[in-house]
Amino acid sequence: MKTIGEIGIQLPEILLPKSGVDLTKWAVIACDQFTAEPEYWQSVQELVDDAPSTYHMIMPEVFLGTPQETKLIQSTQATMRKYLDEELFQAHEGLVLVERTIDGKTRHGLMLALDLEKYDYKPGSQTLIRATEGTIVDRLPPRIKIREAAALELPNILVLIDDPEHSVIAPLTAAKAGFKRLYDFELMQGGGHLSAFAVNAEGEERVVQALRALAQPQAFAAKYWVGQERPVLLFAMGDGNHSLATAKAIWEKKKPLVGMDHPSRFALVEIDNVHDQGLEFEAIHRLLFGLKKNVLAELKKTFGVNVSYTEVATSLAMMQRVDSTNGTSQAVGLIGGGQSFGVIEIDHPPSNLPVGTLQTFLDQFLQGAGAETIDYVHGRDVLERMALQTGNAGFYFAGMHKSELFKTVILEGALPRKTFSLGQAHEKRFYMEARKIV
Repeated sequence: MKTIGEIGIQLPEILLPKSGVDLTKWAVIACDQFTAEPEYWQSVQELVDDAPSTYHMIMPEVFLGTPQETKLIQSTQATMRKYLDEELFQAHEGLVLVERTIDGKTRHGLMLALDLEKYDYKPGSQTLIRATEGTIVDRLPPRIKIREAAALELPNILVLIDDPEHSVIAPLTAAKAGFKRLYDFELMQGGGHLSAFAVNAEGEERVVQALRALAQPQAFAAKYWVGQERPVLLFAMGDGNHSLATAKAIWEKKKPLVGMDHPSRFALVEIDNVHDQGLEFEAIHRLLFGLKKNVLAELKKTFGVNVSYTEVATSLAMMQRVDSTNGTSQAVGLIGGGQSFGVIEIDHPPSNLPVGTLQTFLDQFLQGAGAETIDYVHGRDVLERMALQTGNAGFYFAGMHKSELFKTVILEGALPRKTFSLGQAHEKRFYMEARKIV
C-alpha cells in the first residue's frame, strides 16, 4: 500500500465480495438514512434474509436507543469475523473509480484512504481534511462501540474536492474503457446502478499529481483570495461526517498502543468533485415529534418583533416562498405544529444561514421540554407526511449552492450541523467495499 503523506492519502487494499455473491443483496444504503421510516429497513431485512450482505455488518440508526441496539452491535462485529473466516472477500490494491447512476444523473467518485492525522472535526480546525458541518458529539458513542471492536470498515463517507478544472477524476472516467471492471449491478430499493473500475498505475500517478497541484499553497491562496499563510483545505466532508469523526476518535485512542503504521490510522472513503454534474446539494429539514409547547409562541418569545408568520394555502406555495426569499431576512417553512402550512420570517438573524438560526432555537426548545425528539430528514414528501401527523411539526429549508461550500468553510469555519445533504435519501452512498482495520 502506497502512502502519499503530503496530501494525506493512501492507495489502500480494498476488499470486495467474491464472485457468486448477489451484489444487489450485498450492498445496502448508509445506516443513517430513513431513520423516520422503519418500514424501509424492514423491507431491506426481508429482501436480504440470510444472504451475505453488508446489512449484517452495520447497525441502521433507526435501531438506536431500542432494545435491539446492543445485540446488533455484537452481531455486526461477529459477522465481519465470520465473513473473513469464510474468505468471502477478494482483495484489490489501489484506487477504484466508482460510478453511481440514479434518476438520470451519474456521479463519479474515487475510492482511497485518508490519513486521520490530517483530519480534525473540532470547531476552528485548519487541517488538510476538515468537517464542513458541526459534529454532534453525542452521536459518536454507538458508532465507537461498533468500530472499536470491528475487524472491517465499510465506508458510507463521501469527501469533496474543489476541482473546477476537473483534473482529478474526469481523466479517469475518460480512460475507463482501459480499466478492469470490478463490479456492475443494480442496487436495491430504487437505489440506481453502481459500477466500478480498477485504476491503472498511470491513472493513479495522474491522480496524485492533480491532488498535489490542488494542495499547493500558492494555487489555494489565489483560488480563494486568501493569504498564503492560510492552511490548505484539500478534502471537505460531504456525507458521513460522524463516521469519519468516529474513526478519528478511535485512532487517537489507539495510536499510543499500536504505533503510527497501524491500519486504523486511515479511513476508506469515496472522494467526489463538488463540481460533478451528478452531485446535487439538498437541504436537510427538521422534524419534531411529541410537541409539548406551541412552536410559534416560543418563536415569538425568542425573537420578539423580529419574527413573523404567514399562513399559506399549500405546501408548494410555502416552498416557493421560502426558496425565493432574498435580502436580509431569513425564511423557514413550517408544516404542522397546530398549523397547516406557513412561512416563518426572521429579521436581524443571529446566524448567517437560516438553518443555523433555527437550530439554535430548536436546541433550546428541546432543552425546555418543548418536544420529545428531533429528526433530520431529506425528502420533502417525508417531511410533509410526518409533520402533518398530530403532535409533530416540520421545518423546511431552501438548499445552499454547492459552489459556496469550500469558500464558506475556509473563511467562516464549519457550517451548522445538518446544513446540507448530497442528494436525497435514496441517492446516498451504499455500503459496498470493505477494508481491514485490525
